[in-house]
Parts: sequence; C-alpha cells; structure tokens
Amino acid sequence: MNSESEIGVIGEPGVPVIKRVNWGGLKTLYIKEVRRFFKVHLQTIWAPALTTLLYLVIFTVSTGRAGRVVLGVPFADFLAPGLIVMGMMQNAFANSSFSLLVGKVQGTIVDYLMPPLSPAELLAGLTGGAITRAFMVGITIWAAMLFWPGVHIMPQHLWAVAWFGFLGSSMLALMGVLTSIWAEKFDHAAAIGNFVVAPLSLLSGTFYSVDSLAPTFALISHANPFHYAISGFRFGFIGTSDIPLVTGSVLLVAINLALGLTCYSLLKSGWKLKN
Repeated sequence: MNSESEIGVIGEPGVPVIKRVNWGGLKTLYIKEVRRFFKVHLQTIWAPALTTLLYLVIFTVSTGRAGRVVLGVPFADFLAPGLIVMGMMQNAFANSSFSLLVGKVQGTIVDYLMPPLSPAELLAGLTGGAITRAFMVGITIWAAMLFWPGVHIMPQHLWAVAWFGFLGSSMLALMGVLTSIWAEKFDHAAAIGNFVVAPLSLLSGTFYSVDSLAPTFALISHANPFHYAISGFRFGFIGTSDIPLVTGSVLLVAINLALGLTCYSLLKSGWKLKN
C-alpha cells in the first residue's frame, strides 16, 4: 500500500478520524466500568443491599410495629423507598469516585486519557457505569424487601421511581467523578464520602418526614438536594410526597447540569489528571 492510500485510511495528520460521537469507545468504557464492579459483585451489589436491609429490619422492629403512620402510610412503607434510593445514590458515588482515582494512584490514568474519547464521552462512560451499579443495587434491595413481613413495596408510579432514581443516582455519580478528579489519595475520597455524602443522606428525610420537623430544621432539610431525590422516589411507591414534584425535578436537573458542566470542564482542562 502506498503512502497516499495509507493517508486515505488513517487520515491527515492532526485531523480527527472520528468526527462525532465515538460510540465504539464509549461502549467499551461503559462495559469496562460495569465489569469492574460486577467482578466483585458480592462487595459492590450484595453487601450494600444487605446493609440497607438491616436498616429496615432495625427501624421496623424498633418503631414500625408500634402502629406509627407517616404521610398516611405505615412507617415501614414510608421508610423502605427512602432506603432503596439512599443505597442507590451512595453506591453511585462509590463507583464513580473510584474510577479515575485508582488510575492516578496506580499510575494507570493513561488508560482513560489516551483512548480517542472526548471529555463528554469519558464523563458519560464513567457516570453510566455508576448509574448502572446504582440501579442494580436498588433492584436487589427492592427484591429483598419484598420478603420482609409488614412492608408493602410495590411501585404505584413507575415513572417517578425511574425518574427520581435516575436524577439522584446521576447527581451522586457526577459528584463521584468530581471527587475522583480532585482527590490525590483514597483518604480524600473517603473524607468526601464520610463528611459530605453520608450526612446529607442521613439528614435527607429518609427516616422521617420533613413536615414533622421544627421550622428551622425543616428549612435546612429543604436546602438538602438529597431530600428531593428521596421524596420524589418515595412518591413512586406510596403515592404521596412532602415536596412539589415539579420543583424537585427542576432543582435536581439544574444541579446535575451544573455538576456535569463542572466535570466536563475539568476533564477537558486535564486538571490534576495530566500533571
């Protein structure tokens, strides 16, 4: 093959051959991210499901059997959806916060930076894998809760379950990517998980209705974006909510867009990745 034919196949120097979306590369990265967590599924899927189920067992045994009603439903039915989406969100963060960080720590970050993937494609692959893990964890938790006596956990509005589950999981997946870009060692990522994600999860209205709080604490809870994801997701199961669903959707979409643009800008600049 002569040089002119080779140029026709490979392309002119400096001219991208893949001019739009690199679907093949994006699919490969997504599959890599899914296989990475699925190879240790006992740790990444079943263990979080068991931990979340223990929350349900403890709280229903200690308070749910006393006839407590929240938002017009038994406490166990109120609690279960919040635990499901809380587990989904926390695992979305855990998955995406590990991806780039382990590459930086082990010196294999080039595996993410060298392939012909744009920053948007790289971000989509990382968040897509995290959201997939979140939904796999959520389905596992839901299936386990079906066998717990006294809990009625069948969806009434499947669109709300899918929509708010997606918004909450993508928000934490993007937070995880942002953490993975910023962190230089595993302690940094653990600090964000322990001092940001965990408190926001526990103070989001998962275990109580915000309407029952004092005005000051209710205002603090309404400033917590996790609250809107959990309340909207819970609406999909029990049919009632302590937030306006449209307001929650708009707020979560705006937060996701802001986080996505921030991650895209940092990936494009190579901040803390190409040094």
